[in-house]
This record gives sequence, C-alpha cells and structure tokens, in this order.
Amino acid sequence: MGVLFSSPQVEFEIIRDKWLEGVAELGRKGVFVGGISVTSFESKFAQYIGTGQAIGVGNGTDALYLTLKGLGIGPGDEVITAANTFIATVEAIHHTGAMPVLVDCEPDTYLLNVEQAKAAVTTRTKAIIPVHLYGQMVDLSELTVWAAKRNIAIVEDSAQAAGARMNGQMAGSIGTAGCFSYYPDKNLGALGDGGGITTSSDSLASVIKKLRNHGGEVRYQHEIPGFNSRLDPMQAIALGLKLAYLDSWSAKRREVASMYEDHLHDIGGIVLPRHRNDESHVFHLYIVRVEREVRDKLRKQLQKKGILTAVHYPKPVHRTAAFSYLPYDEGTFPNAEKYAEEIISLPMNISVTEEQIGQIAQEIKAVLGKVQV
Repeated sequence: MGVLFSSPQVEFEIIRDKWLEGVAELGRKGVFVGGISVTSFESKFAQYIGTGQAIGVGNGTDALYLTLKGLGIGPGDEVITAANTFIATVEAIHHTGAMPVLVDCEPDTYLLNVEQAKAAVTTRTKAIIPVHLYGQMVDLSELTVWAAKRNIAIVEDSAQAAGARMNGQMAGSIGTAGCFSYYPDKNLGALGDGGGITTSSDSLASVIKKLRNHGGEVRYQHEIPGFNSRLDPMQAIALGLKLAYLDSWSAKRREVASMYEDHLHDIGGIVLPRHRNDESHVFHLYIVRVEREVRDKLRKQLQKKGILTAVHYPKPVHRTAAFSYLPYDEGTFPNAEKYAEEIISLPMNISVTEEQIGQIAQEIKAVLGKVQV
C-alpha cells in the first residue's frame, strides 16, 4: 500500500508556489547570504516561541555547539545530558572540550531522568541539556529553578519539539536557551540543513551572533574567534512559510498518535509511548517497543507491505565507537540500553490516514500473534 515515514515532500507542495516566488525575489535582489529573509524568520520564530531573540545558524548541531560556546563552556567543564539522545547532542559537548556526563531515561516516556541529572551535578557542571525527545517535552518546571540557584545553564535540545508547549510555555523558551534543528523531516523543517537558537538573554544572543559569523556582527569586525554557521535565506523563506502551519500540523500529528493508540492498544506484545495527552507532545516520532527478537521480523514484514519504519536510536551514546571513551560500562543505563534494542518508529507525518494506520495495525497484529502462539 505504501505509507510515507515522514512527509517533507507533502509539506513542500503546500508552500511550493509562495516559496518559489520568494526565491525569485531573492534572486532579483541578489541577497544570497543573510538579509531580510533571515531576519524576518528570526523575528517571527522568536515571537512564536516567546523569547526575546531567535538566531538562525547552519544546522541543529551548530545550534547546540554555539550555545555552549556562547556560555563559555570548555575544557574542565561538565555538561549533563541523556544517554539515549541523538549523537549530535553529545558531539556538541565534546567539541567544546567539556566532558559529556550521561544519565538514564525514564521508562515509557524515554525522557531524561531529572533526578539522576541532579544527582550527577559536580562542581564542574556548567550546563544540563534536557532533550525533548521524539517531540515530547521534559517537565522543566522544577529543574530550572533548582539549576538557577547553582548557576547551571539549562539548554533545551528542542530539535524534535518545535511547536510543543507545556503550561503555556513553548519548548525552547523555558531554559537559558533552546536549540532547534530545521532538518527537512523535522516538524518545522527546511528544504535542506538549518538550525536555530532561542533565548531571552541579550548578552548570550550577542555572543552567539558573533560566533556564527566569524566573530563579529559587522563585516570585517572580528571581535572574537568565530565560525561560519549562518541560516541560508532560501531555507529561511521556507521556514517562515511553514511556521504558519506548524500548530495545525502539530494537531494532526497528535491526531495520528491517537489513531495509533486506538488501533494498537489491545495488541499483546507491544508497548505504546506514555504521554500527557496535551500539547507538550508534538510527535515528531511515534515510538513503540517490541521484544528485540521480534523487531527485525516485524520491520521486514512491514517493509514488504510498503510501510517504512526506523530505529531511533540503535545504540545509546556510550555504546557508540565515537564515545566509547566515556567512563560507562554496559549496564550503566539499563533503560536506555534495553529500549535501544526494542524501539521501532512507525510512520508519523501529516499525510497518514486512519485507513493506513488500520492496515499497519493488522500487519503488527499478524506478526506478534504468530510469535505469541
């Protein structure tokens, strides 16, 4: 039958005409780096998130890295984050020269265990990066107050959670800064790479703006050693157009998640994600779990029917070759390690229909039923 795993091409068709008009206008003006396309989107996104500023950068990894650099984090410092995040979160820490400190995730929600994060704090801890994983927000209501008393920055990894809100606060507006990826399959995705940082700290924003542009906000005025990480104006045009649809697309994703729950809740052998049934989850991904012995068989069966799935992520960070140097043995993070062997990401996007979900559920039930007999 064929079911799209994600839907950047569907979203492109929605904005195609206006985006092409915007690009044509860009070409007529000849402004291919920076300019009003970028500053306009930054202003709209800051207003949407509810922060004083939004800063466009080259990608989501740079957003994290430049934020940490902007906070002055470097060698001798420690930054705490989740063991089950995408590797970019920890790469950003590593490349500042700081030591990544990992903690386990909560069962069922897969979100950062806040109490473990607090317990991992030392005199060298300069920041905690809670990851709003799969589109669901970590509850930061208590952690931000606790961290502020200890002069620890909270940097929200909001790469998968654009549009999520809890207690009236948007993901990316609660901590010291929020970091976003605009990779094409994200809930707010560009037509290529892109990233963004939101903050209400004018001093931090000023440093980041210099860091992203060779150390200065004015051409040839290099105040600090910087980098080249700027949001492309053609991507900014696409993001500005998509932003107008983001809330309705988030509602559609929650509707798709509800359909999954209706069709899958009575199937034995599958664990559905736990969430708050509110806007704090925008379902960038819809994650279920099955026994590891069944996962490959189930994925192959779904693929035969044209249903693409994925695994986010096959290994916790400390089990990757890149970060094998971290001082964590197998078994240190039992939840993250167990779930990495069981999780499957089912199709989740704005084009999924209930009929398709019913067919997906039938295939899942057929495979799991055979296993349980």
